[in-house]
Amino acid sequence: MDAAVFDRALAKLVKALGADNVVSDLETLSGYIDLYPLEPSQNNAPSVVLYPGSPEDVQTIVAIANEFGLPLSPISTGQNNGYGGKSPRLKGAAVVDMGRRMNRILEVNEKFGYALVEPGVTYFDLANHLKATNSILMIDTPDLGWGSIVGNTLERGVGYTPYGDHFMWQTGLEVVLPTGRIMRTGMGAVPGSNTWQLFPYGFGPYPDGLFTQSNLGIVTKMGIGLMQRPPASMTYLVTFDREEDLGAIMDTMLPLRINMFPIQNVPVVRNIILDAGVVSKRTEWQDDPGPLTAESIEKMKAALNLGYWNFYGTLYGPEEMIQMAWGIIQQVFGQIPGAKFFTNRDRTEDNGDRGAHVLQDRHKINNGIPSLDEMKLMDWLPHGAHVSFSPISAVDGADAMRQSTMVKARSDQFNKDYAAQFIIGLREMHHICLFLYDKSKQSDRKETLDLMRLLIKEAAAAGYGEYRTHNALMDDVMATFNWGDGALLNFHEAIKDALDPNSIMAPGKSGIWGKKYRGRGL
Repeated sequence: MDAAVFDRALAKLVKALGADNVVSDLETLSGYIDLYPLEPSQNNAPSVVLYPGSPEDVQTIVAIANEFGLPLSPISTGQNNGYGGKSPRLKGAAVVDMGRRMNRILEVNEKFGYALVEPGVTYFDLANHLKATNSILMIDTPDLGWGSIVGNTLERGVGYTPYGDHFMWQTGLEVVLPTGRIMRTGMGAVPGSNTWQLFPYGFGPYPDGLFTQSNLGIVTKMGIGLMQRPPASMTYLVTFDREEDLGAIMDTMLPLRINMFPIQNVPVVRNIILDAGVVSKRTEWQDDPGPLTAESIEKMKAALNLGYWNFYGTLYGPEEMIQMAWGIIQQVFGQIPGAKFFTNRDRTEDNGDRGAHVLQDRHKINNGIPSLDEMKLMDWLPHGAHVSFSPISAVDGADAMRQSTMVKARSDQFNKDYAAQFIIGLREMHHICLFLYDKSKQSDRKETLDLMRLLIKEAAAAGYGEYRTHNALMDDVMATFNWGDGALLNFHEAIKDALDPNSIMAPGKSGIWGKKYRGRGL
């Protein structure tokens, strides 16, 4: 933008929002860069940060952005580290920080089991509110509870209770469109409706999905379904000694997961490197910076009393039901040679058992108690940072082994530890590969970026697509969704241009650029 035009836009924003809510000093802007950068140089800072306090403030911001051509980058709380964090996709864009002032829990309905929240409400906030009010309800939280409920849901994030597919349980949106008009989806579009959070589909086409991982609007309110607390719960760990056991684990898992019994929640299968990373530093196991050796892996397994693969799940209900389901799980997975079985009741950290730490942390998370323990992974390396390679596959043993083998081979080639987990939905798996790197080294950042770009291409060639990615890789991932000569991207671009003719809303988000920026190689 021309500097004079930018200054006029800021002056109008200050007049509308107040000087405290239009901030462009360098100290503030430095808090909105990517904490885990991938590019060799850090060049993704915004030019200004805006703090709306109401949907009407958001409408004002959008109107001024349209008038002056100011690109916006809305965030909820910006805690999606590893995916770009608070930073804009387009450098210099104005960050619209929805979480600073719009952070109210608007409603919790005990009878029907839902909450209506603003973008600044975190998983910790809602969990603490439910606890303080002695609610019968519980939340579903991702691994780290400091993020926004709205933000995580719009990124199609996942948790681990039976309500683990967060977008599946969203129950209606209020959105400011790029034109400045405000819209409610589903039954919320009926004036005076008391079923907004009960039936999200409403009448006609269902638009809610268009606002996930998108740049078609700014969500100001969202409903989310909440599960009632069970009478009892028990979290279990099943360890499998061999790397090649993964195929049998998944083939055993599928029918139990599809039928939602005896596996009731969203299970995870984590490898030893990921579990060791939460309780130790890499140097404890190996001084050589090269790929972890078989001897180092065996040392981890023995010291932590874990397998190469470690399966975590939680059972809910009356105690008799829990014990029945646990018996079935032991019987079925016990057919895999070397499987060992533990629960949060019989394996604790009290006696210095570090290998029990993840089990106990999963018990909290799977019972709606947010945690930050997974952040200890960042201590695995000096100046630790991470990025996630996250392809989707069927819940199939051959697919799991193919992906694991492919990613581990490339990890070894690029001197990156293969710290991974499979998050199992009903019929698909998120294969989350956390590549840990030293963010203080430009060479390490570049090497990690090169690895990611190679894996994205190789996975696509094998028929695997990613469900989510870092800002720096959004164009790469979108380019792999190219069936029908790019029909999907063409569809997104047509909607983008119709709803956002001035290309102000989050340019480049998910690889979708408005016509103003398209083809400029940004």
